[in-house]
Amino acid sequence: MPLQRLLLAGARRAVFGSGEPALRERKVERLETSISCLLHTSHWGCARNQGLNSIKGNWHNFCTAVYKDVTYKELKNLLNSKKIMLIDVRNTCEIIECGKIPGSVNIPLNEVGEALQMNPEDFKEKYNEIKPSKSDSLIFSCAAGLRSKKALDTAISLGFTRSQHYAGGWKEWSTYEHSEKKQGN
Repeated sequence: MPLQRLLLAGARRAVFGSGEPALRERKVERLETSISCLLHTSHWGCARNQGLNSIKGNWHNFCTAVYKDVTYKELKNLLNSKKIMLIDVRNTCEIIECGKIPGSVNIPLNEVGEALQMNPEDFKEKYNEIKPSKSDSLIFSCAAGLRSKKALDTAISLGFTRSQHYAGGWKEWSTYEHSEKKQGN
């Protein structure tokens, strides 16, 4: 895939000089994942037949989909503003056993793709929430960031370009919340 190699090389060059090595690697990994998603969506068939210009119009969506991870403080502020939908992709038994971030909706990872493609009535019935539109801001969380990253990739590939993930997950959230409660007492 020459186009994929070209895009990946450009992604590596774009982040090569910025930040510490570990941060650079995470940026490159996110860019590579997003490029792979882009190339495997329906746009890839057009790109193969019509050249790079056929995905030019989608380049903005691609770039805006490559966000930095949401931090604990950012997530807390976003939840207070009620401008996002936080989707917890852990299994239901994990949430019952450990707890969840207040205001989050549980959609297990293996259901995310199907859920985001459901009709609004079925979504409301199954998850007791209004189905998000592709222009809504979504944030995915899990226990520690691995499953939420997969859910993010799925959402982006389905056109939910205003999606992010909380890499710290439940483990980080519960640690911060416990610490804040201790300081408050």
